[in-house]
Amino acid sequence: MTTTDEFSELENLTPEKAAEKLAELAAEIKRHDRAYHQNDAPEITDAEYDRLRRLNTAIEAEFPDLIREDTPSNKVGAAPATGFGKITHSRPMLSLDNAFNAEDVENFVGRVRRFLGLDENEPVEIVAEPKIDGLSISLRYESGKYIQAATRGDGAVGENVTANVATIADIPDTLGAGAPDVVEIRGEVYMSHDDFAALNRSREDADQAVFANPRNAAAGSLRQLDVSITAARKLRFFAYAAGELSAPVGTTHQEWLDRLSDWGFSVNPQSKLCRNTEEILETYAAIGDGRAGLPYDIDGVVYKVNRHDWQERLGMVTRAPRWAIAHKFPAEQAQTVVQAIDIQVGRTGVLTPVARLQPITVGGVVVSNATLHNEDYIRDKDIRVGDTVTIQRAGDVIPQVVEVDTGKRPAGATAYVYPDHCPECDSLAVREAGEAARRCTGGLVCPAQKMERLKHFVGRQAFDIDGLGEKQVMAFFERGLIKSPADIFHLEANDAKALDPLRRWEGWGEKSVTNLFAAINERRNIPLNRVIYALGIRQVGEATARLLALNYGSFDAWRAAMEKVSAERHANGEEQKKPENIGEAYADLCSIDTIGMAVADELAGFFDAENQENRSILDELGKVLDIEEVAAPDESGSPVAGKTVVFTGTLVTMTRGEAKAKAESLGAKVSGSVSKKTDYVVIGADAGSKAKKAQELGVEILSEDDWQTMIAGN
Repeated sequence: MTTTDEFSELENLTPEKAAEKLAELAAEIKRHDRAYHQNDAPEITDAEYDRLRRLNTAIEAEFPDLIREDTPSNKVGAAPATGFGKITHSRPMLSLDNAFNAEDVENFVGRVRRFLGLDENEPVEIVAEPKIDGLSISLRYESGKYIQAATRGDGAVGENVTANVATIADIPDTLGAGAPDVVEIRGEVYMSHDDFAALNRSREDADQAVFANPRNAAAGSLRQLDVSITAARKLRFFAYAAGELSAPVGTTHQEWLDRLSDWGFSVNPQSKLCRNTEEILETYAAIGDGRAGLPYDIDGVVYKVNRHDWQERLGMVTRAPRWAIAHKFPAEQAQTVVQAIDIQVGRTGVLTPVARLQPITVGGVVVSNATLHNEDYIRDKDIRVGDTVTIQRAGDVIPQVVEVDTGKRPAGATAYVYPDHCPECDSLAVREAGEAARRCTGGLVCPAQKMERLKHFVGRQAFDIDGLGEKQVMAFFERGLIKSPADIFHLEANDAKALDPLRRWEGWGEKSVTNLFAAINERRNIPLNRVIYALGIRQVGEATARLLALNYGSFDAWRAAMEKVSAERHANGEEQKKPENIGEAYADLCSIDTIGMAVADELAGFFDAENQENRSILDELGKVLDIEEVAAPDESGSPVAGKTVVFTGTLVTMTRGEAKAKAESLGAKVSGSVSKKTDYVVIGADAGSKAKKAQELGVEILSEDDWQTMIAGN
């Protein structure tokens, strides 16, 4: 046995004594972890703590057969990972809708009441929790043991960061007795102000770039391929939500938080149960007043309906739960000077003005640019080069100009003249009636539009290719290596024949090139919704892309349907205002809940037969990609899974919103219009034209009682 004076107690250590000592160390280190990370009240010095961990490691090295499942060694690092795999969330990790004032909060509570059909006097308990500015993580435990961790990702699929999260000291390895067989715990990984400052000091000393803020530091630290780097940085975790549960845990959110605390998780001590809107707003004000004194960043307060059965009834919209909302704090403001106004051209041709500012720190971030939105915004606020302006970070993220201090305006400052031609390709820039934006008419002739489309294509919510971000896309575009999305997937083959291969470029090497090509090839297999979103079609965001993928299933089916939609729209002209008068495919598209004629027209335009550029892009992508069909959630036990349902008239046992949410939770598609593809029309009192049309088409009509009987038990 190799020993030192420090660990003289290891001499003559028997296996029995070693096992006892390892059990003692595991418990002691866990206790100190909780004291430091949860209670911010360390009981021993860092040196004493480090000695305990070194002693544990030394004993394990001598007696490897005695290493415990709950060993503290798993909290300090492992062999470097080769990359981050993907984990599909068992339940989506959704974002939250935002509230910005008291009226928004009152409206939220009012919507909850209306959706549930509650009496005005019925109390609606709300749990208010500080909104931690960190990185959302989902933890999975099976049979009480930590199994895996995943980032939020796009809400449906996240990155596998299991090994890295295992290094966070205040995340338990095991849950206490009585935990369900499957428990998913969601919360926020963050970095404290003190730890952030210490990290940046160490990076400055090492001549490395510093992090802009604690959130970026936490995210960057967690996404390290070398787990030891993550382990060396002091990340922390607040638990607050549940994902998949094999058995219920309590009947309220407050009970869930109490259970999390019992299991050893940190739960924010400022969380409070509120019984009315007045208490909610008082809690918001109190948390906001104490914001500056907190050891971590928060950017608002989250409100959650306390009762689990009400949460279940409220359900979700496409992007967010109906039972929760985030009340953001007012943006921080500062004054600076507009040094120039530039025009940026987006992927859809929109000319967006940007103010170049004298750099200034706002909310802990150095700001040198701010959006000016459009020409109306500049004109209404009379923003001129040389003006002193008040800026704020909207939602603590996007800088924008709030007002102009005309009293400080320099002599000779002239009103800004908005360009009527694209600054990139000199094509005419037009502003259509009813729109605030002015757009370049050059289309894909415009290099800026091509570039922005490519940037969007590789974005986090689109193809998300490791090692291929905006800077790399710009470099490849400027050298003519990538002109269209499909060119990305020909990079490796073309590079093998190039006179100046990528590995010879500055900043690239054999390993980075190999990793890039591997990441590109990994993305040849990709879900349909990501492909649709990546195309950058106007008004087709993540949520709409997923709806389209779910309704049409495959890439070929979606494309064929959209080409038919385009042909019908072209044949019937712009004067038609009713989907059913335009064509069957067009009407089917508009029948998808939340997709109206505006979105349908954008899709029709993208697939126009005259737009050969877009069709060529789709042809090429179809050749290089293996596009996965997006199947509806498995609701094999549901009698309405895969069925299309329309609700009409006044319902008695449920609100319209509640009926829709329940149907969707059972795998049904809820439509706003009746067609021959409709399976059921559920009618309430005073059902009108939809009931009549169902009769004409021979669609099965159900009373509210019939519907409740059909879905009973589900």
